[in-house]
Amino acid sequence: MRPSLPAAQVLFETPLATQPAAEPLQRQLHQRLKLAILDGRLAPGNRLPGSRVLAEGLAISRNTVTAAYEHLAAEGYVQQDRQGTRVATLSRPARPRPVRDAAAVPQTARRLAQIQPTAPHADASSTLRPGVPALSHFPLAAWRRAYDQAIRRAGTAALGYGQPTGEPALRTAIARHLAIARGVRCEPAQIVITEGTQEALALCVRLLTNPGDTAWVEDPGYRGAKVAMQGGDLRVVPMRVDAEGLVLAESDWKAQPPRLVYTTPSHQYPAGAVLTVARRLDLIAQARRAGAWIIEDDYDSEFRHAGEPIGAMQGLVPQAPVLYVGSFSKTMFPSLRLGFLVLPEALVAELQTPLQEMLRGGHRYEQLAMAEFVESGQFSRHLGRMRRLYRDRQQALREALTRHLHLPHTIEGGHCGLHLTVRLPASYPDKAIAAAALPYGITPAPLSVFALQPLPQDNGLVLGYGNTSAELFEPLVQRLSQLALAARLTG
Repeated sequence: MRPSLPAAQVLFETPLATQPAAEPLQRQLHQRLKLAILDGRLAPGNRLPGSRVLAEGLAISRNTVTAAYEHLAAEGYVQQDRQGTRVATLSRPARPRPVRDAAAVPQTARRLAQIQPTAPHADASSTLRPGVPALSHFPLAAWRRAYDQAIRRAGTAALGYGQPTGEPALRTAIARHLAIARGVRCEPAQIVITEGTQEALALCVRLLTNPGDTAWVEDPGYRGAKVAMQGGDLRVVPMRVDAEGLVLAESDWKAQPPRLVYTTPSHQYPAGAVLTVARRLDLIAQARRAGAWIIEDDYDSEFRHAGEPIGAMQGLVPQAPVLYVGSFSKTMFPSLRLGFLVLPEALVAELQTPLQEMLRGGHRYEQLAMAEFVESGQFSRHLGRMRRLYRDRQQALREALTRHLHLPHTIEGGHCGLHLTVRLPASYPDKAIAAAALPYGITPAPLSVFALQPLPQDNGLVLGYGNTSAELFEPLVQRLSQLALAARLTG
């Protein structure tokens, strides 16, 4: 800390800047005084010059000085009375000293140590990135009309907070769509609008678990689900998946009964398996006996490319202990940040008060526009166009892989969604291949990063075809094949 100096020396040592680009004189004077007080050059109790004296000494307006003094007094840096303006007594933090006792340093939450980095975040324009829809094919003109309609109808009334659980119009539109398209049994009152899937998952954790509870997650599986569970201080237990989806044994329910079970039954992420009806019914029955809740993440099942759509597990039996989660990130566009959570009917009354207190309404025009987009039929027409586009792109990617990926591999992912998973022998390290592809603007995800407890077979690449043109697949796969052969482990 500098030694304290007379106020006049501090204030008159350099003139204030008066050039046209300089900050206003009042702000300059305020900053000079504040910094001098904070670093100790103006000591507590020092009297500052009167406004007239200071104004004359600095060749500025007396009103400018008065305004600066009043601002400092409002912030607590100085005290004003009939005798003038004096520097206030402030508690200053001690100088930083070498850290000897880690317990004396403020710490972040211990749970954060569980959250590990996976793959670098890539630009949406990069190729083969999983999870990105065909942005250039989105009907912006139709969306603009729906948005304009929402503004005209709602006017300034929608500038307020709105209902915490979301706009009634959107909840009604979602309930109708889910009943027809996904076989979900629900009323609008069961739906909570969220800011995407991640908020819906975090809300499930906050509403239904206590720290230390056990949560089962698919392995390999969606990283965001693991982060949501870890953020709630849950004991996260990875459960393996196979060609028929989540694998659960009778002994698992006895040895480590869960409070939550997270699953993607209609299109397992990222391997693509469909959870068989036998396993679905068994999961529901076992969860009922254990008092557990199932989170069904139906992230991209609108895009089924072969056969009839796979129905949601939520509607399989009445009163299933299933919380159904969805979003518009894949069906519309990611930056919309609109998702939804369908609560079991048995929880609606009990959770009303917590939801009213925990949530705040928002994004009202976007919600109203989405409701208009759904009810007008634009949403269904858009989904139809995208299904055809993604079906063609998936087929083109499969053909490119067959022709140009010159190493042992198997293609998984089913006939659904926006990505394919290519399993590779462990001698072709997926992380090294993905890192080598990044400078070329190619951003597949390594399969191994989706596993909490990776096994040798969890090696491969998750290739997104949603936002990559089909004519690019052949040169991209050729490049990946070259990179994979170069990254091959020897010996």
